[in-house]
Amino acid sequence: MATLIVYVDDMIITGDDAEEISRLREKLSTKFEMKNLGGLKYCLGIDVARSNKGIFLSQRKYILGLLEEVRLLDCKLTNTPILQNHGLVEYPDQVLIDKGRYQRLVGKLI
Repeated sequence: MATLIVYVDDMIITGDDAEEISRLREKLSTKFEMKNLGGLKYCLGIDVARSNKGIFLSQRKYILGLLEEVRLLDCKLTNTPILQNHGLVEYPDQVLIDKGRYQRLVGKLI
């Protein structure tokens, strides 16, 4: 079996049958201009690494980019999830300066 995954102008062909993958690639190339970039290494902000133990996915570059964008590369690390019964404090005198920036960041984390 071969599976075709399409996102805008990116395409991934995968499966457990090399001949079927080849047939699908050939058939598609008669209708569309295609470029074979080899094994999947990066797609949609996800690094893909294969080994004999399995396939490993990482979004390290994506997260570092987000941290840089919001100027939090030097932030202090903490354990998650937060401790149970941790008292959250409200700061009514601190107004969110750029609501849109916060919304964009939350959108990128979803």
